[in-house]
Amino acid sequence: MTIFIKYLNIFSLITYSLIMLMGQMIPIPFILWLSFTVFDFGNIDQLFAFLGLVGMILNLVKCKYDIPFSLLSLALMIIAVASRLMYVSSEALNYPAFTIPFFTFIITQALLIILKIRTKVLKHKI
Repeated sequence: MTIFIKYLNIFSLITYSLIMLMGQMIPIPFILWLSFTVFDFGNIDQLFAFLGLVGMILNLVKCKYDIPFSLLSLALMIIAVASRLMYVSSEALNYPAFTIPFFTFIITQALLIILKIRTKVLKHKI
């Protein structure tokens, strides 16, 4: 079960990184937007990009409090996407390169949290 959780976590981070944001001419992967915006000083997007990267790092950290860290990580990563969504029109979000990875990320993160809760409950019963 823990190997499945590990691979599901990696898959979730890959789908988060491959969310495509539509630019002027071509779409860019969300991980590139996060990486470049962190160094764009004097911009409010810098804070949200930093929070998104912190969320990705928290997703990889192993600790005693796995479930709260997973929930915090999910919240930080969604905040980063939501901040970007406030600046674009809804037509710019209605394309498969955004919707498929985004909803796959949401579903895999929810499944990951449910599996972590289930494994914790099973450990306490034994």
